Amino acid sequence: YPHIGGAERQLAALAPLLDKLNVELHIITRRDPGLARFEYIGHVPVHRLPIPGPKPFASLMYTLTALRLLRQLRPHVIHAHELLSPATTAVAAKRRWGTPIVAKVLRGGDLGDLAKLRNKPLGAKRITSLRQHIDAFITISHEIDAELETFGIDISRRIYIPNGVDTDRFAPVNPTEKQVLRQSLRLPPDAPLTLFMGRLAAEKRVDHLLAIWPAIRHVHPHAELCIIGTGEEESVLRAAAGSGVTFTGAIDDVAPYLQTADVFVLPSATEGLSNAMLEALATGLPVVATQVGGAIDIIEDGINGRLIPPDDRGHLQEALSMLLGDASLCATFGSRGRAFMQQHYALPVTAQRLRTLYDRVRYVQS
Repeated sequence: YPHIGGAERQLAALAPLLDKLNVELHIITRRDPGLARFEYIGHVPVHRLPIPGPKPFASLMYTLTALRLLRQLRPHVIHAHELLSPATTAVAAKRRWGTPIVAKVLRGGDLGDLAKLRNKPLGAKRITSLRQHIDAFITISHEIDAELETFGIDISRRIYIPNGVDTDRFAPVNPTEKQVLRQSLRLPPDAPLTLFMGRLAAEKRVDHLLAIWPAIRHVHPHAELCIIGTGEEESVLRAAAGSGVTFTGAIDDVAPYLQTADVFVLPSATEGLSNAMLEALATGLPVVATQVGGAIDIIEDGINGRLIPPDDRGHLQEALSMLLGDASLCATFGSRGRAFMQQHYALPVTAQRLRTLYDRVRYVQS
């Protein structure tokens, strides 16, 4: 935290807004090399726990170390981000001190939170424990909501709060500003530019994007693909990349890259609700996304973007090629997408929904 992935960036954007809503927030996370063990970011204290050892041992140590800190802090509510170690830690705290729990489910489907839990030791028992002890499950897509329903989570505990986006920061720029940005970012000034942004992990299917890019370049010879992010697949993907592909690594401020792009693509096999996709839509970009997670709730195929089947390279190639060849359609999709973000996904609305939920679980607990 705050610059690891979409979930961390979403929390980083919400933290100052929750602070303004008089939520005294403490963030507990793991410590990565190079990051301070404790610091204030804005007015928000961030506690980073050093977690040594292999994964099963590290998860246990995370829980034990976090419990010691929670015993000192004694929060009114614990908000766990993900149903794995964070939620397990929250349940352990509730058993000791009765602290109400809000848990955000980050992903659904075969690679989602519940699927990962099922495949872990004592997975069924852990799911039962979460079902018994968590006061409210935050769902960020209707796919996740339906999945929780099949696990017996009552509708009163399934709270739909989609991720929010800063529609002032993520906003379109005029053509002149776009050219200036391309020069400053050292991107080709006139090339049709497609942008991917996210973790370079297997489930993001960036390898599919690289596989079809030569065919895209055959139709659009000057097309460029810019890939923002890092992850365990980065070295393999860099080795597989051909002409017209740029890797940027991790970028702190992604807004200028979105403002200079022409199309945004998200070919994932699984997603919760991609913050990168929300930011692209708010910036006025047409989006090509797969029919997984929150994209199904937001993208209307042929209206504000293209929605394609996951793991279908043919449809991915067709959708990208169509948009790269039709600037007018890109502009239409982009303006519709931005209007939808401004109306339904503005960040202050998300913050207020969270504040209301925190108050609710505290009231029920008391």
